[in-house]
Amino acid sequence: MRKLVSIAAASVVVMSLSACGKSGYDRARPDEFAVARQAPLVIPPDFSLVPPKPGAAPTSAGNPNAQALDALFGGTAARSASESATLTAAGTDTAADGIRSDVGDPDTAVVDKAGTTRDIVAAPEGDGQDARATTPQN
Repeated sequence: MRKLVSIAAASVVVMSLSACGKSGYDRARPDEFAVARQAPLVIPPDFSLVPPKPGAAPTSAGNPNAQALDALFGGTAARSASESATLTAAGTDTAADGIRSDVGDPDTAVVDKAGTTRDIVAAPEGDGQDARATTPQN
């Protein structure tokens, strides 16, 4: 009897779970065949660019490097108050000196890493199994 009750309970559970599934097709999703194609791009008939003449001087005036820097960093555009404050705090008044003026300065604090850093940078590529120490071991 217990077997019969457990089989009946299992079949009721299976039938109730199968009723949770959707019957038929779910048409709530987009139809992949109903996608419309867009017309290709066409050059307008009044296209006014003229190809350059052979041997003619370039029409773009100025240095391309300066143009790139102006495009990236805004050139001479007015800065906001917060941007100006940030640049002042970063030291734009001394930025014109650059790092090269500080390198040879005797007051510049440097850390001597001896030959260890040089050996690490000059180490050959590989898995390190054939590596040999070039500095004396103390």
